[in-house]
Amino acid sequence: MRLLLVEDEQSLAAALRRDLTAAGFAVDWVADGLDAQVLGAESSFDVVVLDLGLPGQSGLAALSAWRQIGVTTPVLVLTARDAWHERVDGLKAGADDYLGKPFHTEELIARLNALVRRAAGHAGGGLVVAGLHLDEDRQRALLPDGQLVELTATEFRLLRYFMLNPNKLLSKTRLLDHCYDDSADHDGNTIEVYVRRLRDKLGKHWILTQRGQGYRFQGDP
Repeated sequence: MRLLLVEDEQSLAAALRRDLTAAGFAVDWVADGLDAQVLGAESSFDVVVLDLGLPGQSGLAALSAWRQIGVTTPVLVLTARDAWHERVDGLKAGADDYLGKPFHTEELIARLNALVRRAAGHAGGGLVVAGLHLDEDRQRALLPDGQLVELTATEFRLLRYFMLNPNKLLSKTRLLDHCYDDSADHDGNTIEVYVRRLRDKLGKHWILTQRGQGYRFQGDP
């Protein structure tokens, strides 16, 4: 999942980038409200972590601008613990969730995973498709026959995106956009390599190739 982190406190941003990357997110970071508004409107993000007190313009202004042009990406707002009015303003402007500072990173990650699942139409407490369970905390898969499959970080990101979009035709470009951040230098061949690895681990029937178009994850293999 590709995540936009908007936070101007550099030490906090660095720690969050590290922890969110370890949790399976491809993280792009900006520290300025105007830069955030442009990047959030132009790029394909699955979720946004947004601080409100930013240089350039406020996070609230960026959020309002996104919603006015139809950007529906889930947004989690970071606020001061006692700033209840910021939480109210953020929710009115279109935020989907909020978390007060200071916070536990584990709670942030759990909230982000829930937002991403709900946005993709998975309302349950975990990600399950056709009997295949994805353990988002341990980054491994449980096959319908009970076999546990360990995943690398990239395999996990790719499988999670497939499972959030079952039965949809996904191009290599779309997969790259949602599984890697802007700093990554990858092409369609990279996707081919990791699709092959997932097939070897899970079984070939889960991911179908539509030649010249992309891949389709079988919701009912």
